[in-house]
This record gives sequence, C-alpha cells and structure tokens, in this order.
Amino acid sequence: MTTLNLSVQSTSLLVATLLTGLSAGILFTWANAVTTGLARLDAFGYLRAFQQMNRTILNPAFFIVFVGPGFVSLVVAFLYRSQSNLLFVLLLIAAALYFLGVLLPTGAGNIPLNNILEKADLAKISLQDAQSLRTQFEVRWNNFHLIRTICATLSFGLLLLITQLTKQPGI
Repeated sequence: MTTLNLSVQSTSLLVATLLTGLSAGILFTWANAVTTGLARLDAFGYLRAFQQMNRTILNPAFFIVFVGPGFVSLVVAFLYRSQSNLLFVLLLIAAALYFLGVLLPTGAGNIPLNNILEKADLAKISLQDAQSLRTQFEVRWNNFHLIRTICATLSFGLLLLITQLTKQPGI
C-alpha cells in the first residue's frame, strides 16, 4: 500500500501549481473564446457584455484563483530556498512571471481600461461614442490580456516542471 506523505513544501507547491493552472486556464479561455466571441458583436453589444462580465467576475473565488498564484509561489520559493538553488531560482522565476506578467499588466492596463468602461453610461451615449469607446478599449485590453495569458501559461508550465524536478534525487 502506498502512503501519501505531503510536506508543507510539497503541499504549497501543489497549491501554487493548481491555482496558477486555474488562472492560466481562465486567461486562455478568455483569450480564445470570450474576446473572440465579443469581437463579433456590434459596439453597444460588445460594451454591454464586457461591462456585465467585468461586474460578474469580481468575486472571492476569482480573486483567490487570480491573485493567489503570485503570493503562494513566493511562499513556495521561500520554503525551497535551502533545499536546492535550482528549485529556488525556478520558483522565483515562476513567481516573477506571474507578478510581472499577470498581476502588473492587470493593475496597470486591464483594470484602468475596465474602469473607463464601467463609467460609461451606455444608455446615454451615441453610436459614434460607443464605437469610439470600443476602439479606445478593445485592442489595448486584448494586448494586455495576451501578455497575461502567455505569462500565466509559462508560469504554470514552469511549476509543472518543478513538480517533476522535486522527485529527482539530488535536486
């Protein structure tokens, strides 16, 4: 019979990997299906749908999955700091990818754009203003989002590699 012996290190690595994978999956799905579907809508439909999704996604489960990976990855790096220089450096890279490539673009790019969109009273603007708002918003938001998607995926892949490396003797 095999026994499961999870240390604080391995449990925290598992949690970081799971949260990062969930976040990467959300970002990939958004990039692959949501924004491409929204792109097919007219200006008002696009803006209304985006406003509603922005309001809906702000919930505790999303915050845990979205913000958690960066912080948990730092904790994991700290826990592995004395075990292996290689693991420590790879964990720091995974955390940096998430912080700099996901959380930073979100705070510096996507959220300010979302706030501009949230302030728009779509019931009171003209079609021309709606088209202008969409033009100001869509490409910039998608560019920031592409950075987030790539970096979350790279961070997740690196964490998967690290989980395998922890099983190697001498590492």
